[in-house]
Amino acid sequence: MDKIEDSNMNGIDRIYHLLVNQNADISRKYHRYRKKVHGAGRAKAWIYLIKLNIEYHFFGHLKNGQRYDENFPPKKLYMGGSESSLSVRESPEQLAEKLCGYDVISFDVFDTLIFRAFERPEDLFFMVGADLDYLDFKRIRMEIEQKAREKKFAKKQTREVTLDEIWNLMEKETGIPKDKGLQEEWENEKKYCFANPYMLEVLKKLREKGKKIIVLSDMYLGKERIEELLKKCGAGQFDAYFVSSDESRSKSDGTLYDFVKKKLGQTKTYIHIGDNEHSDVRQAKKHGFESIWYRNVNQTGETYRAEDMSVVTGSIYRGIVNAFLHNGRKEYPLVFEYGFIYGGLFAVGYCQWIHAYVKKNKIEKILFLSRDGDILSQVYERLYPEEHGKWEYVYWSRLAAAKMTARYFKYDYFRRFLFHKVNQNYSLDDIFDTMELGDLLEGFLRDSKEQSSYTKKSVLDENAAQHVKHYLEENWEFVISHYEEQTEAGRMYYADILKECKSAVAVDVGWAGSGASALDYLVNEVWKMKCPITGLVAGTNSAHNHEPDMSEAQLFTGKIVSYMFSQAHNRDIWKFHNPNRGDNMVIELLLASPERSFRKFADKESDFEFSASKDEIDSKQVQSGILRFTDELLEKIGEVPEISGRDAFAPIQILMENREWLNKKIRPLDSQMNLE
Repeated sequence: MDKIEDSNMNGIDRIYHLLVNQNADISRKYHRYRKKVHGAGRAKAWIYLIKLNIEYHFFGHLKNGQRYDENFPPKKLYMGGSESSLSVRESPEQLAEKLCGYDVISFDVFDTLIFRAFERPEDLFFMVGADLDYLDFKRIRMEIEQKAREKKFAKKQTREVTLDEIWNLMEKETGIPKDKGLQEEWENEKKYCFANPYMLEVLKKLREKGKKIIVLSDMYLGKERIEELLKKCGAGQFDAYFVSSDESRSKSDGTLYDFVKKKLGQTKTYIHIGDNEHSDVRQAKKHGFESIWYRNVNQTGETYRAEDMSVVTGSIYRGIVNAFLHNGRKEYPLVFEYGFIYGGLFAVGYCQWIHAYVKKNKIEKILFLSRDGDILSQVYERLYPEEHGKWEYVYWSRLAAAKMTARYFKYDYFRRFLFHKVNQNYSLDDIFDTMELGDLLEGFLRDSKEQSSYTKKSVLDENAAQHVKHYLEENWEFVISHYEEQTEAGRMYYADILKECKSAVAVDVGWAGSGASALDYLVNEVWKMKCPITGLVAGTNSAHNHEPDMSEAQLFTGKIVSYMFSQAHNRDIWKFHNPNRGDNMVIELLLASPERSFRKFADKESDFEFSASKDEIDSKQVQSGILRFTDELLEKIGEVPEISGRDAFAPIQILMENREWLNKKIRPLDSQMNLE
């Protein structure tokens, strides 16, 4: 789809502006629909536009009764398998073999041979506007292009304009010097365009066969720039370039096809491949070309992508994900896609936020707590390789923390080991063993004989929990002594990591921030290392937690800081996120790790105690997907922009709204993922 705005209407700019540009939601819906219709479909687009305006201005709501600015369309995830399976087509070798049966093979350029790193091509203008530091540049640039086409039509009965003609009018209307503005736009085109990997393989096979390959493009850039852009993207040299702005002919009206046949020979056989059903398929066939439809990657992925995002970040995210999944080159495992689609933006954004926090607050050390920190540390290293040595992946767990901090966080100790396990079929033997107090069990059974006939296999209920607590409190110093050795081993472990360090952050997924708080207590109050530790979490307890205010004092003072949501930040997410329906688990699965859960420090690191090993090939796939997204973003965008917590949550929210998909596609894999 080469043109940013393709319309045969003229002389109605003001009406168009009033109908399309006065309401952002109408504009978004219209342009989405506009991409899907071409040629005769233009009339349908105008009817749809009028319908949108009537619904909004007269009824104030969508057809389903929701106001435009209240909700984005719900997304229903594909239940048939991995999303990429929807776009698997014949192999590049098979397509090349099919194309070899023709004398001349023609390719569309944008959205076929090359992609932009955006969902919509016009979103590139946001980046141009940023470089020019010019407010509202995208909308103005689109408006001026439309005016340039109208002026050209009035003079020469063609709407095909060149980039120079657009910028002649841009300079006059905006005050931006033509040379400066045009060059910035061209540099951004080169920066954000990249080759379609599927088509690169097709081109390679065709060139090996010595076939004549040309390009046909309805575009204002012109032949020389199209040629340069294709070379820059790695698509190589073509035998001929036919561009609408050079020839004053277009694929859209079919005249460019006639021109090509006249130039190259009427008797030759031709085939054209492109993404636009009207311009690249129907018009090609109508004018003597065979045609192959290459489905637009963004139209294919649109059904499943999160839209409730800031406009630039959202466009980049959707553009990169859609181009990767739907170019047709490969089908990916569903669990890989789970990481790529839903975990990638979150992990990159979280790490970018961590980096910014550490820089702003002059923090000396980043501690990525196991196991959630496993993939986060890998992403951080990819984003900031120059900071190697400033961060560490460290062993830590709520289980280990509860034991080593039992003297001070006594209430949490009993809650975690006893009261959270009431009536869950845990035997007393299990409970004492988990607490590493097996040698106290016989004494408890003896002392409680008069009150109850407990045995080792008695199930922990509320009464039993109270009795166990009372017994342990009576023997509290002996209880604490069981953890002294591992506490000292923990001191030695962290003394090496925090050597000469005066400040640190502890990074975890969430939710109360107890992991960071416990570590800070040990480091400073018990081990006397004088290194204040701030807890950084992806999200906090939400409105649906039984203890929603648990960390509010620490969040208020900044001792704990949240990336995606808290009571004071992104409250819409805080009210939406519900751990009772498994929302915590959705995010924890995204940070799943093949590492075993840490349980206990020992004198030697080789003697550290971990949970039993499990088969976790799927968690490796999740991590692989996240890392691949990170690599794709760095390759296509370069320096990672700021990704807000709200934007990072948007794809995850799609998951949480698709409970059936989660339960059938992801939750059955839980048993293969170590999430202790």
